[in-house]
Amino acid sequence: MQIDHDAMVLVADGRKLLFFRNKGDGVYPQLEAETVRQQDNPPDRDQATDAPGRAFNSVGSHRSAMEQVDFHDLEEQRFAAEAADILKRRALANEYEKLIIVAPPSTLGELRKHYHKEVQDRLVGELAKDLANHPVLEIEKIIAGA
Repeated sequence: MQIDHDAMVLVADGRKLLFFRNKGDGVYPQLEAETVRQQDNPPDRDQATDAPGRAFNSVGSHRSAMEQVDFHDLEEQRFAAEAADILKRRALANEYEKLIIVAPPSTLGELRKHYHKEVQDRLVGELAKDLANHPVLEIEKIIAGA
């Protein structure tokens, strides 16, 4: 996938947003970080046992597994909606002409639910990969090779 000069690239997952601007060209991309936003969204599981969160009854010593609401997933969905809102505001302010979005399939699906028409009109590519924790040079190479 070609990354045009001055195109904006959003690399996201359920907790981190990385906004890059291509200062290079389509042949030799050079992504420069503009904004990094990270949210503290710890897993909704017991780290020691990898078991679902537990709660104690107010009476007695019985425990109950709580799997009805996955707050971690809800928080990731909310974060994707916020990311889509940021993209909308930046598009309406004409801060970018072309946009490429790289995110894991679940995050990409959640983002798509919230795309504004201005964002859709500027979207030139999507890549369903989790690259939020990769080095910038690797992100450039993976996007260019897609």
